[in-house]
Amino acid sequence: MTKAVGFSLKVLGLGMACSLMFNTSVMTLDARENRVLTSMSVGVGNIINPTDSLVKDVTSDSEEVVISESENEEVTIEEKESNLVMANVSSAMNIRLEPNEDSDKTGVLYKDCGGRILEQKDGWTKIESGDLVGWAKDEYLLFGEDAKALAAEVGVELVTSTTDALRIRKEADENAEVLAVLTDHSFVDFVEDLGNGWISVDYNDETGYVKAEYVTTDFRIDNGETMEAIEEREAELEAQKEAERQAELKKNRGAVEAGADEVKLLAALIQCEAGNQSYEGKVAVGAVVMNRVKSGAYANNIQGVIYASGQFTPALNGTVDRVYLSGNIASSCVEAAQAAINGETTVGGCTHFRRAGGHDGQVIGAHVFW
Repeated sequence: MTKAVGFSLKVLGLGMACSLMFNTSVMTLDARENRVLTSMSVGVGNIINPTDSLVKDVTSDSEEVVISESENEEVTIEEKESNLVMANVSSAMNIRLEPNEDSDKTGVLYKDCGGRILEQKDGWTKIESGDLVGWAKDEYLLFGEDAKALAAEVGVELVTSTTDALRIRKEADENAEVLAVLTDHSFVDFVEDLGNGWISVDYNDETGYVKAEYVTTDFRIDNGETMEAIEEREAELEAQKEAERQAELKKNRGAVEAGADEVKLLAALIQCEAGNQSYEGKVAVGAVVMNRVKSGAYANNIQGVIYASGQFTPALNGTVDRVYLSGNIASSCVEAAQAAINGETTVGGCTHFRRAGGHDGQVIGAHVFW
């Protein structure tokens, strides 16, 4: 990735609209959508003063760059840069609602993240970093030249298309071969402003050229994260983990050959143990039997597992036999038995179950499985 080479007046004078953007993932060299950096991207305005709408007036004959905010006021880049603040931590720092350590956390500012200064007092600085606003201890922050140096080191300068379809050419020539086409205002990494109306960019590790009049350049560093965003992200992650866990629990464990009598016997046990439970619970009981058949720690057949001493009470007291001989077995129990024999499971490799409440494990209906 091409990093910004400096946070100097000359770079800013080229029309670089500095902005903050939260991006926890590593940015790639692929063309990316400007509207979505990551699922958690948060855009704000200018890195020096995100709330201002700035118009830059740059003259080629002068080193001085002036940002005009209104007809009656001109603010220099140096004054704007004084608002920059960067985190000075190895991992993360807390941002608080008030300037004291007992105040509630409003969010977290991570290593290499930055923002702008809103207020300072008593060794604390109130900052704005994307959606995150709050107080941070000065001892964990960088200001002035130190902040600018770090921003230049960790930031990235992007070139964003202002058109629906921007041609990236192999040479800085309108007649040169087209390397790629950026669509939907997507962006690539900035390399160099050639000063002749062309800008070189990095596109998938190849150097290409775009017309400066059809792009904007932005220098971006990462934002902090609000507590709300952290909680939302963690909830999404937990939901994803739970979905993966459920998928693993239901992953087919391989079929076992079984005759009609064995299917009927397993269905009779399921009816005795889980006849009043959901279909998921019925399959779970059948899966416990089949997991034992496959485990090597029990009998290697359905009948041997079901009638093992001290295991399934309905089998020991004769209830399973009576249901089996009567043939009065619910179709859902037969279906669940066949599914379990086919390798289906709702409890992964569990080999035990009992009434819920007496053991830790996966609860399905009235039973807990482990």
